Order: sequence, then structure tokens, then C-alpha cells
Amino acid sequence: MGIDKLLGGVPRDQLAAERAIAEFRAGRPVVVETAAGALLTAPVEGLDSAGVAALAGLAAGGARLVLAGPRLHRLGAPDRAAAALALPAPDLAEISRLAIDDGATLDARLLPLAPGEEAGLRLAHLAALLPALVVVPLEAGALTDAPVVRVAEAAVAAYPARRSAALHIVSRAKVPLEGAPQSEFVIFRGGEGLRDQAAVIIGQPDLSRPVAVRLHSACLTGDLFGSLKCDCGDQLRMTARAMADNGGGVILYLDQEGRGNGLASKIKAYRLQAEGLDTYDADEVLGFDHDQRGFGFAADMLRQLGVSRVKIHTNNPNKIAALAAAGLEVVEQERVIGRRTPQNIGYLAAKRDRAGHSIDAELEPPLV
Repeated sequence: MGIDKLLGGVPRDQLAAERAIAEFRAGRPVVVETAAGALLTAPVEGLDSAGVAALAGLAAGGARLVLAGPRLHRLGAPDRAAAALALPAPDLAEISRLAIDDGATLDARLLPLAPGEEAGLRLAHLAALLPALVVVPLEAGALTDAPVVRVAEAAVAAYPARRSAALHIVSRAKVPLEGAPQSEFVIFRGGEGLRDQAAVIIGQPDLSRPVAVRLHSACLTGDLFGSLKCDCGDQLRMTARAMADNGGGVILYLDQEGRGNGLASKIKAYRLQAEGLDTYDADEVLGFDHDQRGFGFAADMLRQLGVSRVKIHTNNPNKIAALAAAGLEVVEQERVIGRRTPQNIGYLAAKRDRAGHSIDAELEPPLV
């Protein structure tokens, strides 16, 4: 009883899910337990030759490579459904070719997902890893004495909603910003994954009226270093100044780098963009859908701040739809247009043409 209280009364299956995410993030395998049996699931990201050899020794010819639908579609599959490939003799070069390499094609039959494999892909997403796994079915009682985390398939499925329900404020303080000196940072814990999220209250917005709001996903390269490949930093600073000059507002700064794919995957995608792919095709090569983010917990953050009606500063229709679906009243959209550079014209055009962002129809490269 004492240790349960020390652990905050968190259900054991939720603890197991959190530990499984941490193990995946560290590149270590996890056992996923299902009604049909148990699977040893290992993220491809971080696998080396020794790890593949160890998996092969456990598999007895039954290993499988599990890939997300977008990656398989890129390899030539007719649809975008996740599936598996048999790995009778696991080999690191072949696994890397199928899971990561651009230009690779399918040369084997796709197999439907087995129980537990979807949970493995979900763990990879929550750990901000590439959605690619090597899976080994386990005999009953196998690895029960090994120091490997075990998690139930149902616990992984239930985890995101449980984390969102536990969203709460953990700290807040005044932090003057350039162009918006009357600002306060409010830090939330909960939401998706194991990350903290920030709300920046600019000025003193009138909560009895629609509040200016921006949902801004973290962009290390643009927000901090001024990358010319995107307009994120411009959007962030322009919105803060506009709110400061027009009655205040709230910026939710969300730890969803690279449209929810994570910083490492974002930089992998940048390398592919340098080879000629647009931002969405680059993500697809890595196995990601066009946008991996969820914004339900952002609506919960706003509600906890007393915001129920919003004037949203965004070009992204998905953010408008997400807040409305979560029960907030979106009364107005304000576009946020940053600088156009020779390096970001293609990126802006892709967002307009492939994701429906409210960006001008004409995108001419600027004079240099």
C-alpha cells in the first residue's frame, strides 16, 4: 500500500506503458503481451549488428519487420496500411534498406499485423522514433526472468487518453519577452508522451470574450536558430507582438517537433529534402503520415486557463478543426504569414498545395 501511494496511485498498467516508452526511447526492446501470446518488439532506430544477431537467435526463423503504412506505400504497396514482412534470417543491411533507405522497393509479400504489433508502432510514436520494428514471437514463459519491460497491448492503447486526462499545471511565472514584456509562462505536465507543454499568456486577455490563440509546435531550427527553411520563428514572434499590441492572447508552445515526428526524424527529413523531396514526401519515406500531431490536449490546456472561445492565429485548417472538435468555439481565423526566402518557398507551397494551409496562391521567390 505504501509504495502504491509513493507512485501516486497510478495504475500498474499505465506505469508499464510509461516504462515501455522510456525503454524504446533508449533503444531497448520491450515485451508486448496480448491474449494470443507475447512479442519481443525492438525499434529499428538504434539497432546494431549485435542486436540483430541477438534477435535472430531468439527468433528461430520467425522474426518480422513491422512498418507503418506510409513507408510501405513509399516502397510500392497499393495502400497506406501498416503491415509486416517475414525476416527468416534477420540482417541489419536488409532491415535498414526496407525501413529507411529512399529508393528501396518491396521484394517480399506483405503480411497482416499480428496482435501486439500495432501496439509496438504506437510505442515508437510515443517515443518519437521511426515507426519501424523488428518483432519476435515468444514461447510461453520465455524471457520471464530477463530484465526486460513487459506491457499489455491494452495498456499501450489506453495510455494517450490517460495522460491527457491527467494534464495539470506544475509551474508558472512572469517572463518578459521582447515585443511582449507583459507575459507569463504556464507549464503543464501530461498530454501525449512524457513531455511538458508551455502556455505563454501575453498581456491580460479578456476571458469573457474570444481570446487570441496560437497553437505553435516547437521548431528548434526555426524558433531558436532562425532557419531559412521554414517560417516558424517568424510566426511565433509576429504572433507574440500582435497579441501584445491588441489586447493580449495565449500561445501554446507544444513539444511536437517536426509535426510530431521528433527532432531526430525532422533532421532526417531535412536530409531527404536536400535531395529533392518536399516536406511531406520526405516524411513518408521515414514512415510518417503528413501530420502526426494531436491537439486535443491543447484544448484542455486552454480550458484550464479559462479560455472557451478563440480567435485562432494559424494557416492550418487542422488546428481549427481540432479545437472545434474538442468543444471550443472558434470565432475567427487570423493568418500568420512569415518571411519568404529562397529556401522556404517550396516548403510553403507544399503546405498550401498538399495540406490546405491558408497561404497565398502566388508564391514567387523573393529577390536576392
